[in-house]
Amino acid sequence: MNIQECNILNELAEEPFTNQRLLSKNTRHSLGIINRSLKGLMNEGYLDETCGLTEKARELLGESTARRAVILAAGFGMRMVPINTETPKGLLEVHGEPLIERTIKQLHEAGIYEIYIVVGFMKEQYEYLIDQYDVRLIVNAEYSVKNNLHSVKLAGKYLENAYIVPCDIWCRRNPFRKHELYSWYMVSDQLKPNSSVRVNRKMELVSVPDSEDGNEAIGICYLTGKDGPAVAKRIEKLAEDPRYDNVFWEEALYGKDRMTVPARVVPAGDAVEINTYEQLRELDSNSNQLKSDAIETAASALQCSIDEIVNITILKKGMTNRSFLFDCRDKKYIMRIPGEGTDRLIDRKREAQVYDVIKSRRICDDIVYINPENGYKITEFLNRARVCDPLDMEDVEKCMGKLREFHGMGLRVDHRFDLFGQMEFYESLWEGKSSAYKDYKDTKDKVLSLKEYIDGQEKTETLTHIDAVPDNFLFAADQNGEEEIRLIDWEYAGMQDPHVDLAMFSIYSFYSREQIDRLIDIYFRGNCPEEVRTKIYCYVSVCGLLWSNWCEYKRNLGVDFGEYSLRQYRYAKEFYKIASSRM
Repeated sequence: MNIQECNILNELAEEPFTNQRLLSKNTRHSLGIINRSLKGLMNEGYLDETCGLTEKARELLGESTARRAVILAAGFGMRMVPINTETPKGLLEVHGEPLIERTIKQLHEAGIYEIYIVVGFMKEQYEYLIDQYDVRLIVNAEYSVKNNLHSVKLAGKYLENAYIVPCDIWCRRNPFRKHELYSWYMVSDQLKPNSSVRVNRKMELVSVPDSEDGNEAIGICYLTGKDGPAVAKRIEKLAEDPRYDNVFWEEALYGKDRMTVPARVVPAGDAVEINTYEQLRELDSNSNQLKSDAIETAASALQCSIDEIVNITILKKGMTNRSFLFDCRDKKYIMRIPGEGTDRLIDRKREAQVYDVIKSRRICDDIVYINPENGYKITEFLNRARVCDPLDMEDVEKCMGKLREFHGMGLRVDHRFDLFGQMEFYESLWEGKSSAYKDYKDTKDKVLSLKEYIDGQEKTETLTHIDAVPDNFLFAADQNGEEEIRLIDWEYAGMQDPHVDLAMFSIYSFYSREQIDRLIDIYFRGNCPEEVRTKIYCYVSVCGLLWSNWCEYKRNLGVDFGEYSLRQYRYAKEFYKIASSRM
């Protein structure tokens, strides 16, 4: 039985035969295919002369009953910024109904009540579904550092005769059926750029080059009793390889240049994946989630209507905040939204004071709005800006020149960034939990012993950036088209020895000792006293442990920074040895 015959038999199992035109409309097959397939099904004994189901057909359908569903709802939904700071994507409301509830109800209509939901981000908000719909939750503790291949792995034993459904899909028509005669992966009939597959004449999903359009992937999939265990085994194997930590689960469906399951093609608009604020607005302009505090704040600050805020796109997720880019009245802006636990890390009133001191000096980005209470910030977007490349010495020399210029201004604020105090503060945020590092206490004692040497050095404290890392130096064109450098993200800024900024630049860049020495020589124009160089080595060690402690706090919130946290701890240990050997 071919795919067209399977589709027609499935349709006749849902609704008795009326005429070929209606069957053509419902299956989206041509009348020629309908006529040929009906004859084939009759010849094979699945249909009688009136196109009614035979006992043979009923036996086949009974063996092909869809039994369960796995809904994927663990991820951040980062492209849904700013909504994703308030609501997990599966609970976005379209026409007054949460997406995931609509999916569950449609599954129930198809007789599917065994439903598993893989949760992670804001998992607590899904708990009510257990009582309301008798679903089962599977918790993915790695949702923040791994992609959904690992979510599907956790549900691997439930993939037999099962639907796999993303939580952010809105289906106009119920896509689920009581019977499924073959495995499939759903795509739209609409062609779009950035899609990796296209449906060929055999209903296969074949890979397409990046330069060509493909069928828009919807993401809903069905796996038969035969294919489900095979895919689960493939996922298990891929998940063991760290190279697949950031891939989608669909990777397990590929064999060479195509998917191993055929396509199920639906009309554009019948099934819609909601990835962005604007897609939600397009589908339901009255959705409650569109009443975002961040969007309303932006509209108020720019004195515009909410509808004038358009082209909202996520920027790269920062280590402290989330930010998004948007257009308003032919200008581009960036809005910052503080990340998880940031209210305990950053004093926004102090940050606002820093911006008040540096404004109009062409040191930082152009601030349109800043709220000292909640940390929301809006800046004008710098066109064609790029960040410093720490391996490009020409870039580094320019950035160090900008840093010298800033330090030389001798600017002052009424608060200080206490390196050792902040180190202890971040540790206190662990709330009694032990460090993940077995030798933490010994490492900390050694780093603390450097304080005596640092305090004994002559230094003049001034306003210091503290987070003067390469990503925070922006190269942009001024009004005359000439290159200028702006230093952004002043959240941690305060009074301190300005040489701390050199240590911070170094450890974020993962510099070796040789590279750190070169940076010091660039900043001091080759005239750095040896005792100052030793002091900077001390700062590298201290700042390494400081940010390692910060990373441990964020890790307890479910945010992991991978290699960055390990490298910071190594700086603490290795540069203690280097600095102490020179004292």
